[in-house]
Order: sequence, then C-alpha cells, then structure tokens
Amino acid sequence: MAFDYDQYMRPGKLPHIWCPGCAHGIVMKSIIRAIDREQLDKDNTVIVSGIGCASRMPGYVDFNTLHTTHGRALGFATGVKMAKPSMDVIVVSGDGDALAIGGNHFIHSCRRNINITLIVFNNNIYGMTGGQFSPTTPHGRLASTTPYGNPDYAFDVVDLAMGAGASYVARGTAYHTVPLTRLIADGIAHRGFSVIDALCTCPTTYGRRNKLGSATDMLLWFKGNTVGKKIVDKKPEKAEGKIITGVFRQDEKPEYCDEYAKIIEKVSD
Repeated sequence: MAFDYDQYMRPGKLPHIWCPGCAHGIVMKSIIRAIDREQLDKDNTVIVSGIGCASRMPGYVDFNTLHTTHGRALGFATGVKMAKPSMDVIVVSGDGDALAIGGNHFIHSCRRNINITLIVFNNNIYGMTGGQFSPTTPHGRLASTTPYGNPDYAFDVVDLAMGAGASYVARGTAYHTVPLTRLIADGIAHRGFSVIDALCTCPTTYGRRNKLGSATDMLLWFKGNTVGKKIVDKKPEKAEGKIITGVFRQDEKPEYCDEYAKIIEKVSD
C-alpha cells in the first residue's frame, strides 16, 4: 500500500516553491516517513525552521510549526523544549542557516545535549538568497560570491557536531531515501541532541553554476561517491575518495532538560 503523505500535509499548500529537481522535497518526505515510523503525535510535535529553502518545509506540513529568523531556529527550538520538555521538537535548517549565522546556536545545542533533532538540508549553497557560498561549499567551487572559486575549506557537519558534543550524529543522502528515513527516525527516537547531515541537490544555483549536469545526474553522483560507515569500519580502504554515510555516534549521556529539572527540584526542596 502506498504511503499516505496527505495525512501529514496542510491542505491547499501545494505545489511547493522549490525548484524542479531540488532534493528538499525528497528529504521532507523522509522526515515525514520517519515521524510516521516513530508514531509521533502531530499535536505534540513542533517543527522549527529559520530562513532559506529548507525553511519553507514547516509551511507545508500539518504540525505545530515555527518559521523563525535567520540562523535562530535552534534558539527558538530550545525555548520550546525548555518550556514544554514533553514535546517532540524537530529543526530543519539549510547548511548556511545552521552553520554560518546559526553556527553559535549549533555548537551550544550540541554541547548541551538537549533533546532536539536537527536535520541539516546540506546542498552546499545559499540557494534561496542569491547563490552565495556557504560553510559547506567545497573548496574551489563557484558561487555568486566566489565567481573565481571558493577559497574557503568546507565544514564537515559530522565532524563539527561530534566535536561540539552531539550524542547522535549521522549522515545520509537524498538518493538513499530508505537509509535516510531510518537515520532520521533513529535520531528522533534518541534522547539527546541529534544531528542528521542530509546531503541533497541544488541544480539551480549550485549545480548549474558548477556544470554538474542535470538534477538526476547530481542525485546519481551520491550513488557513486558515497560508502556506508559499516563497510568502512571493516575495510578502511573503501573510504578513499568517498563520502561516508551512516551513524557516526549514538551515545547515552545526560539530557539537558532532565538535568535542568533536577536543579529546579533541588532548589525547590
């Protein structure tokens, strides 16, 4: 039986504004399937976004939603979680929104280990706001603000999240939709701060400028240039020249709201 996405969509909001070939819709569907797998209550679930292409998702889905200011999605989400710790809080954010103007919120959410799930829609560019290079634009790639090649070296979202202390860290791609759904679902189920680096395509402002072919070509690139972490763990040589996908960390450690509640209880005694 076909999956019923309509049960999670707001009536009358489609068609979406994403460009033809944009993989954001694919990632959104993985998130919806993950929510369904974890059987989250729509009335007890909050989806928060900042500014950018990924930020449009809360407008389409039928949950409690917040469309906030640029880079501040995790700040708003932290406020929601602290006010109502029982709610399931999910943040969707682009690579620029999460790691540039939102970078400070990112690292502190990781170190606090607050029970929020962050999905980074990582398409290597500021897609909506003009095609500027982002913190994940590869070295040498073209963008509107680096017309002769990006002189910066890119952040690795997984390395950054692990270094800052996130207790669940994973990476998937928009090509590998079934594994991506599973990674997001496991992140939602994990009690602590979860980061899923969702590699996706931007054929309009990134692919076209860098002559990466069609939207299909860009998705197929993920098929040929990624390898699962479980394979690499057994055969490290398989990682040569590849992007590694899978779960990189899944640790049990004290959750921030729980620790804060202990302080309140101690002070109240």
